[in-house]
Amino acid sequence: MSHPALATARQVLNTEAEALQTLAATLDERVEWAVALLAGATGRVIVSGMGKSGHVARKIAATMASTGTPAMFVHPAEASHGDLGMIVAGDAVLALSNSGETPELFDLVAHARRFGLPLVAITSGGESTLARAADVPLILPPVPEACPMGLAPTSSTTMQLALGDALAVALLSRRGFTAADFRVFHPGGKLGARLSRVSDLMHGAAELPLAPGETRMDQAIVAMTAKRFGCLGIVEADGRLAGIVTDGDLRRALDGQQVPPLMAREASAVMTRAPCTIAPDALAADALRIMNARSITALFVVDADGKPIGILHIHDLLRAGVA
Repeated sequence: MSHPALATARQVLNTEAEALQTLAATLDERVEWAVALLAGATGRVIVSGMGKSGHVARKIAATMASTGTPAMFVHPAEASHGDLGMIVAGDAVLALSNSGETPELFDLVAHARRFGLPLVAITSGGESTLARAADVPLILPPVPEACPMGLAPTSSTTMQLALGDALAVALLSRRGFTAADFRVFHPGGKLGARLSRVSDLMHGAAELPLAPGETRMDQAIVAMTAKRFGCLGIVEADGRLAGIVTDGDLRRALDGQQVPPLMAREASAVMTRAPCTIAPDALAADALRIMNARSITALFVVDADGKPIGILHIHDLLRAGVA
């Protein structure tokens, strides 16, 4: 049985993949110059394009904005009817046009030149009006479009999009953008949850299940049950966490005949010493990784001195959408 749609899909993907490989091979030091210009903007990176290039430009602006480079999309036609007022001193312009002769871009380009704004172009037209006007023209290599007629923007827009991603990530690296910074711009959804800090999700000191090591196990079990975390932290006289009593420790202590019996023993004799803990500024995703690796359901959160300041349960991660 033939699958013409599948064959076409594979051909399109292969054609576009080859286009990206060609683009990667032809990049030169102009990328360094472009990143330096965009990073030097004290305002925003204004990204613009018309038609399919405009759709790509919107995505590039969104990617830059979410990775630490202030950016916004300005529609070139709207720019000619008043939106040029959005583009001010301190901004830099990134203009996209496959041909480099898109007339709707000309007013925006002229505005950038008039006010001395840095202008980076992404275009296939190496000798085009846009390329000649740009401070740094990034020239896309000549590759076939994936469309069988060679007309619909496919390979060309894929290259534009990928090069925009490359610029955004290069700017991210140049700025030293971190996962913590990333979370500031992505507070919602699964990604925002995984980038939450342990301190954002943990239960505080008032809810901590703690007891000194000399606590009898009959009293320890009452304290353990009252807090409903399935564990009890055992602390030294100076407040440092010495160990933890879990349901598993109770089962192991009940296995076989021991003297004295479990309920008369001290918690320090039953506890697991040097339990796994986590710092309050650790990522929630790190807490989930530790819990999964150690097959545990709770982590005590300790300060730099090893004193418990909170507790994080797997249910907290589930409610927050981390797990």
